[in-house]
Amino acid sequence: MARSIKVDYISRVEGEGGIDLWVSQDGELRDVKVRIFEPPRFFEAFMVGRRYDELMELAARICGICPVSHEISALRAVEDALGLEVSKATRRLRKLLAMSAIISSHILSIYFLTLPDYFGCRDLMEVAKEHGELLRRGLKLKKLGNDLTQLIGGKSVHPVTAVLGRFTNTITKEDADAMRRRFIEAKSDALETVALFGELEIPDFVRRCEHVALSRPDRYAINEGELISTEGIRAPQRDYRRYIEEEQVPHSTAKHSTVKGRSSFLVGPLARVNLNFDKLSRDARDSAKIAGFKSPSFNPFHSPLARAIEVVHCIDECIEILETMPYSEEETSVEVRASDGFAITEAPRGINYHHYTLNRKGIVTRADIVPPTCQNYRNMEMDLWELVPSILDLSDEEIAHRCEMLIRAYDPCISCSVHAVNIHKVK
Repeated sequence: MARSIKVDYISRVEGEGGIDLWVSQDGELRDVKVRIFEPPRFFEAFMVGRRYDELMELAARICGICPVSHEISALRAVEDALGLEVSKATRRLRKLLAMSAIISSHILSIYFLTLPDYFGCRDLMEVAKEHGELLRRGLKLKKLGNDLTQLIGGKSVHPVTAVLGRFTNTITKEDADAMRRRFIEAKSDALETVALFGELEIPDFVRRCEHVALSRPDRYAINEGELISTEGIRAPQRDYRRYIEEEQVPHSTAKHSTVKGRSSFLVGPLARVNLNFDKLSRDARDSAKIAGFKSPSFNPFHSPLARAIEVVHCIDECIEILETMPYSEEETSVEVRASDGFAITEAPRGINYHHYTLNRKGIVTRADIVPPTCQNYRNMEMDLWELVPSILDLSDEEIAHRCEMLIRAYDPCISCSVHAVNIHKVK
């Protein structure tokens, strides 16, 4: 008998999407769709006509979970267009801001979106009843990330102090030292988070695909670096469009991305850890090995573990950077010119590409933004094409749940990704 398996609304993800599977009478998987039906946002369209120095605050409003990455991507793209040099102190503070957001987002995903799947709980309320101590640990780590974002950015959501070439606030040594002590105390909670995933039963599923991330020779890349992949891409950030292409699909208000001439690819914490494992802090590497993680891993269900590993690394690097405080506001001079600017940062969910074209008055004439989640949609579907045939002996409900688990492992931010609109001509 033919089977139509549907998830009308994927739970515990940011935004609105579903899954459609069609299995023929002879037991063959015939169709897979990750449906994205959240209305498009059109940020690129209403950025056109705005001044160059308005873009960072507009870009931050693309998302409430990862505003920092959009803000820094917009800043760096405009700085690239204007040829503005940024001091080492400002770059370090931006990385601190970016890592605060990564910690907050990763902990939200790990403890509040992912764990119910592995504890056999229907929702977070059941987890709270049976594993309250774990959620308290998660809340503590989430607050730590939020508080660092507020210290550096002035607000814990949509921070306001990062501007072209500098920050507008002063970070005192006293504030930095107090925050550093909190991070040192939280290190054990981060290590226990990695250890937790070493104890969980992770689905055994491997599909080799291309992984794409930023990389630097000296540090774990977040805001700077060149674009690399497991299949040989190595290019400056401004060459992103030479390698990656997008297309609209009828079942989604978000575009799908592929590597030109190849296929789908993965961005995000698993890709970063695989491509930059040797750049992780020593404790992050050691905790990964103790938890049984072997790089490279092509099991998408290892993405939550990769998030936990990155939290350890981010805490270690935050401790290091906080030692370099204080930070005082710097002076910058901007000369407007007609130009194009490009930037990629590593958002919590993967590489986040921004490209702006400015005219001679500094007005935006073109905007091109490719958030990480829309780069992952095609890969999600390719994973489902391979996963579902291996679990067809399960009930429809169990298959649907396993497919939801896979999508949640990607931690999609659907609101960031919706850039397309499907127009149906009626005669």
